[in-house]
Amino acid sequence: MSKEVTILDIQRAKAEGRKLVMVTAYDYPFGLMADQAGVDLVLVGDSLGMVVMGLEGTIEVTMEHMIHHIKAVVRGCKSPLVIGDMPFMSYNISVREAIHNAGRLMKEGGCDGIKLEGGVDFAPTIEAIVKAGIPVQGHIGLTPQTASALGGFKMQGKDAAAARKIIDDAVALEQAGVFSIVLEAVPAPLGKLVAGAVKVPIIGIGAGPDVDGQVLVTYDMIGLFDRFVPKFVKQYAQIRNIILEAMKAYKTEVLEAAFPAPEHSFKMPEETLAQLKAMIKE
Repeated sequence: MSKEVTILDIQRAKAEGRKLVMVTAYDYPFGLMADQAGVDLVLVGDSLGMVVMGLEGTIEVTMEHMIHHIKAVVRGCKSPLVIGDMPFMSYNISVREAIHNAGRLMKEGGCDGIKLEGGVDFAPTIEAIVKAGIPVQGHIGLTPQTASALGGFKMQGKDAAAARKIIDDAVALEQAGVFSIVLEAVPAPLGKLVAGAVKVPIIGIGAGPDVDGQVLVTYDMIGLFDRFVPKFVKQYAQIRNIILEAMKAYKTEVLEAAFPAPEHSFKMPEETLAQLKAMIKE
């Protein structure tokens, strides 16, 4: 199925000065809403491990999990590009395995491109995947799959050396052939410097306003996930409270026999009911 938004559109956005809008989705309803909202990209992120599956992190997410959720999101997205996240250890062992797994996300999941974490060290892997004909989006700064090695879910690039490394990572990914880069949890001035260092779009999540686009986890943005809310998230709604109150109201009405009311029940003709009762008595 051809998309209204293409990889070339994403690549051109930066030169045209047009901001890119990206959100996450993990199932068909949210994919459909992202499509109707008119976003450019939809990421089926391995964050689904935490916000959908209730895991402590993303490490336990498998290829099968990702393919399952990608297929559902793709069904709802006619216009935006759907990007599938490469889960932990699906691209870390060898270039050959990385290409194979990236191909699985594309063939079995049906996504339009893949995303993987890592900078300079993973540039050769990314270059090989791109040469295989698979569009790649990079991810640098805070990389959740290796957050423990980075000191947890904390801002990255605090000192000059660490900040310079992130810039070097962006340059390496551009040279490897990525069509865009997600930059997570870095100081806003560094976000601006990274965006200025490369020609590919930098899509920020906690990277300040001076990048080429923004991405947020939808469950955070609409207040559906409350285990923690990152500093960089703006909540545009509090859907969880609405859903919780609806469930409580439902429980109350069931206990009080107020639901289902006559308008929620199917009717039976009196003649049929009388015949049924007669049959029961026989």
